[in-house]
Amino acid sequence: MFIILINYYILIIKFVFNHYNSKGNKMSEFDKELDTSGLNCPLPIIKAKKEINTMESGQVLHIISTDPGAVKDFESFANQTGNELLKSVEKDSKFYFLMKKN
Repeated sequence: MFIILINYYILIIKFVFNHYNSKGNKMSEFDKELDTSGLNCPLPIIKAKKEINTMESGQVLHIISTDPGAVKDFESFANQTGNELLKSVEKDSKFYFLMKKN
């Protein structure tokens, strides 16, 4: 029983150190990043689908794109696949998406 408790506490400590900085803020909003800059439809979606298929449920993929059509494409992709589009932001002619795998 004692060994089980120690292992449990070690897992909790590892989780905290891996996901939070010293101020208690989450260090990263995503688990993986995919840069599809310079690629046009349908390549950003194809590459995102391939990457998200390697991920576990609940993980978040950060996608960067320069294709203006990607905004509608990723909204449709999320609706069709059941994955959750957490965030969609445009900044400096780039589009940033956070997609959570279902």
